[in-house]
Amino acid sequence: MIRRIYWIATVLATIFVLSAPARAQQPQVDKFVLADTIQPVTQGELDRAIQRANADGARALLIELDTPGGLLDSTRTMAGAILSSKVPVIVYVAPAGARAGSAGFFLLESADIAAMAPGTNAGAAHPVIEIGPQPDTTMMQKIENDAEAFLRSYVTKRNRNAEAAEAAVRSSHSYTAQEALDLHLIDLTAANDWELLKALDGREITRMDGTKLTLHLAGARIEDFKPTLREELLGWLVNPNIALLFGVCGALLIYLEFNTPGTIVPGALGTLMLLLAIFALDLLPIRFTSVLLLIAALVLLLLEAKFGGHGALAIAGIVCLTFGLLTLVAAPIPEMAVSPWVAFAVSATFGAITVLLVGLAWRARRTKSRLGPSALVGRLASAMEPINPEGHVLVEGEIWRAVASEPVAAGAALRVVGLENYLLHVEPAAPQIPGRIGS
Repeated sequence: MIRRIYWIATVLATIFVLSAPARAQQPQVDKFVLADTIQPVTQGELDRAIQRANADGARALLIELDTPGGLLDSTRTMAGAILSSKVPVIVYVAPAGARAGSAGFFLLESADIAAMAPGTNAGAAHPVIEIGPQPDTTMMQKIENDAEAFLRSYVTKRNRNAEAAEAAVRSSHSYTAQEALDLHLIDLTAANDWELLKALDGREITRMDGTKLTLHLAGARIEDFKPTLREELLGWLVNPNIALLFGVCGALLIYLEFNTPGTIVPGALGTLMLLLAIFALDLLPIRFTSVLLLIAALVLLLLEAKFGGHGALAIAGIVCLTFGLLTLVAAPIPEMAVSPWVAFAVSATFGAITVLLVGLAWRARRTKSRLGPSALVGRLASAMEPINPEGHVLVEGEIWRAVASEPVAAGAALRVVGLENYLLHVEPAAPQIPGRIGS
């Protein structure tokens, strides 16, 4: 039995030793899936993926791309990171139905190898930006020319069709996978990762610095790049609708803390949510005219709560708030814009609650606080005996001496109208029922 165990262990050890060189020689390809808008969070993810690929000896970095586009500043930074990567970068638009729209087209063309799966499309890369309330024609032309020059600067180095690439920027042309291949905007089409790597094995590419490199990717092991928890949370938070909801809920919780001081939890949670909203909106392009609309909305709501405008000021405030929220984020694509339904629901709810809570707080501040005997003024009382003009009354469970403005019978309902030297002044609270007065 011992001999058999020893023999099996020896065989397994021999197999492990013989297979070790084969495993060590197996090429590795890191894979990063970018299926989101292009903004500072995805920019950070791509930077980390490139750094890891450069550090762990990967033969290439495979970026699976499916994006509607995003911010131009982030696009420039991400394209620059791809162009300067020491490890060859393959940008692959996949799976079927995916797209490299708008800013995604710049990333596709910046790669050492540009590939698409059948049933995908790329292009429509005209920059979309608004400066001020009306688009500035001259500024738009400058931005368009700058985007074209940026794209042309590396498309020609990649030996791709610069004219067709510029048409995607200038005229918003979009291309299917086959059209992009025929126009030499991409290098090949492939149905999946394995087919792509097999087709690229042995292909010679020219890097941005002019050096030649032959890819050896046959049988490569694909290592998936996973985002960190921080990146996942930021990716969720950078959604403008989520950021707005955090901001409004935070403001309402702070309102609650002001109306019920000492509860602590609403104030702390509200402050945290408000800070998260400010941080998320700081990652997005903000229009300052919209910020002015939001400030005007808050002023109108506060005026309604203080003076009361029969609802007119509140309606004006809600309208300003809705338009301010809708235009707050200068979204280059619809996926990064604030939803109209979210903007209206948030504006109406926030406006109504603001008017209600601030109105209550203002009225409470104007109401004089009365403690002790003076708090009895205005309370109901009951005559314990006939009062003509003095007698005893029962008020809030306490017996007081009182003087009445007119004779009242025992048990009559009275109202306290004044207090002088601990003597209550009362008057009938209801019409008198005829009866015997006096002893």
